[in-house]
Amino acid sequence: MRSSVFVRAFCAAILCVLAASQGDRPGKVGTAQAASPEQKSAGQPSELVTNPDFSRSKAGQVAEGWSVWTAEVEGARPAIRAVPGGVLVEAPGRPFAVGGLRQEIAPVQGGQAYAIEVTCRAQHIASPLRSALVRLVWLARGKAVHPAGMYVRGPRAEGKDPTQLVFRDVLVAPPEADGARLSLEVKWPGAGSVVWQRASVRPTAPPPPRKVKIGTVYLRPSNSTPQRNLKAFCEQIDAAGRLGLDIVCLPEAITLVGTRLTGPQTAEPIPGPSTEALAAAAKRNRLWVVAGLYERDGPQVYNTAVLLDRQGRLAGKYRKVHLPREEWDKGVTPGCEYPVFDTDFGKVAIQICYDWFFPEVDMIFALKGAEVVFAPTWGTTFADREGRVEGENVFRVRARDNGIYLVPSVYDGSSMVIDPLGRVLVSNKGQSGVFWCEVDLNQREPLWWVGYWRSIGPRDRMPGTYGALGGDPTRPAE
Repeated sequence: MRSSVFVRAFCAAILCVLAASQGDRPGKVGTAQAASPEQKSAGQPSELVTNPDFSRSKAGQVAEGWSVWTAEVEGARPAIRAVPGGVLVEAPGRPFAVGGLRQEIAPVQGGQAYAIEVTCRAQHIASPLRSALVRLVWLARGKAVHPAGMYVRGPRAEGKDPTQLVFRDVLVAPPEADGARLSLEVKWPGAGSVVWQRASVRPTAPPPPRKVKIGTVYLRPSNSTPQRNLKAFCEQIDAAGRLGLDIVCLPEAITLVGTRLTGPQTAEPIPGPSTEALAAAAKRNRLWVVAGLYERDGPQVYNTAVLLDRQGRLAGKYRKVHLPREEWDKGVTPGCEYPVFDTDFGKVAIQICYDWFFPEVDMIFALKGAEVVFAPTWGTTFADREGRVEGENVFRVRARDNGIYLVPSVYDGSSMVIDPLGRVLVSNKGQSGVFWCEVDLNQREPLWWVGYWRSIGPRDRMPGTYGALGGDPTRPAE
């Protein structure tokens, strides 16, 4: 417990320092979530966009108040023109054309929240997520606060017409902002077209934070039995409960470590005796629990991790997909699915140990909406040694590359909580116990220059070129 209390105080102090520095961090973009009920801000009009429905025209302009932009390369310029109900962007014969509409908005008040809503009709567009984009760039004295700005969440189809799309978001202006640039962008429409129909930016109430207390355990039993292990790890759940955590992650194969048994020898059904004990601990502490166990399902044995909810119910399980030699040569069966689970604080996923060697795992979880990925792991998460990259930095890169929180709980190395920029928020650093920190899942913090990766990465992926990643191996890479 002493280690848990110390880390709690240390982590809280670090988070206070980080919070105090947010306003001075270049490129800081405020928190955001789905639009909340609008509130008119004192001294500002309720609608900040001029000609929001593109209905007014003016000589030399497609729509009054809006400027047209197109690619520098002439062969990549689309046709943009007013049509009934909006502004059409299309590019017959130019599948990789780019262009759209922009409007500068002022005044903007630093710290004020703004609700952005844009509608369009996208026809024959292969990937609306990639090809129809709405971006807001905060300005300070005419210069971008962050060059990438922030993508507005969407597009989503609402109603029965799948071509009718809406973007909807709430963004908080950084303290230094005095204006904004709203950009409606079409990227690589192929043979399709987009009609921008309406755009709105209005002052609104700020979105509430979505704070979650996340914990990870470092504990390595020795000269033990499965029953003693289970008791010791349930005590860690109790410690997490006393700390008021929302969720805690235990390591891989908790009934195996420190015993003289093999994984298959500790396997049991799920639900089973071990999950019943873990569920009782989750329920009495009113928190979510992730724990690794060997599972027996008929003749098959899997390396599995369970997710238990605050009532002790089995909310889901993940079967380890990537098996090292030490498991497949014992006959352990690999899993074949990458489930993402809904909790009362957000979307989570689970990977197990050797999975971290394969970047596709976290990529799939992120694309399926996971915000936090828990990683019951044997090892290793050591710092780099002899110039070689070790597990700690691999986990950090996985988190950054996918814009997710990663939470390994290990026996070899350090149990950690890592944020979407790859920063280690808390680590056990050689101590045993529960180590935790509080995070805000509504915070969207950009990478330098690139922007908020969780929204940019999926839009810029080129899955049509990734064919070599599919299928079974056919020859050794020698």
